[in-house]
Amino acid sequence: MKLILFGAPGVGKGTQSKLLAQEFSIPQISTGDIFRRAIENKTELGKQAKDFLDKGILVPDLVVLGMVKERLKEEDTKKGFILDGFPRTIPQAEGLEKMLMEIGSRLDKVVEIRVPTEELNKRLVNRRLCRTCGEEYNLIYKPIPENGICVKCSGKEFYHRSDDSEEVVFKRNSEYEKNTFPLIEFYKNNKLLLSVDGVKPIEEVNKDILNLLKG
Repeated sequence: MKLILFGAPGVGKGTQSKLLAQEFSIPQISTGDIFRRAIENKTELGKQAKDFLDKGILVPDLVVLGMVKERLKEEDTKKGFILDGFPRTIPQAEGLEKMLMEIGSRLDKVVEIRVPTEELNKRLVNRRLCRTCGEEYNLIYKPIPENGICVKCSGKEFYHRSDDSEEVVFKRNSEYEKNTFPLIEFYKNNKLLLSVDGVKPIEEVNKDILNLLKG
């Protein structure tokens, strides 16, 4: 199963990617993971990416696609993979399509998780994380336990990410709509797009995705 998972910040992409990775025994891959691997392994493309990142410059599409190609040639992707949050633009999508053809592969499906902007803002602005293990809580949907102790690691300190402020959340969602919405049409035209309602509980969203993929 070779998938792309799309969705604005806060829709639950990471959570659903991990569940699908377990279900199909395939790796969840994000550009962040790819960058870290390539830089740690000191590949030529990893060195190029590090130069851009160290200067605070966006890594060019050509370098990103080269790194994705390197990653998708690794043994653990033979049964499939889940690309989480990549591609982000039409040029990246077109480059990915060409690159997959070159390595004799192709996408099976693209899953879009949809959540209204108002709901996303509510999720992110009220999100709190355990300082010790990163377990996620929400002041509305999943409050921090009354005893102030994390259920996962017994940590006692929780924090609000700086990029979860109302202003930054609005900016991130605007950026997503501008860059990623055109991709939805791109994959819809290629008859690869599946859409699910991300407002439902995690387990139901996962069930809906699996039903669509196996249907």
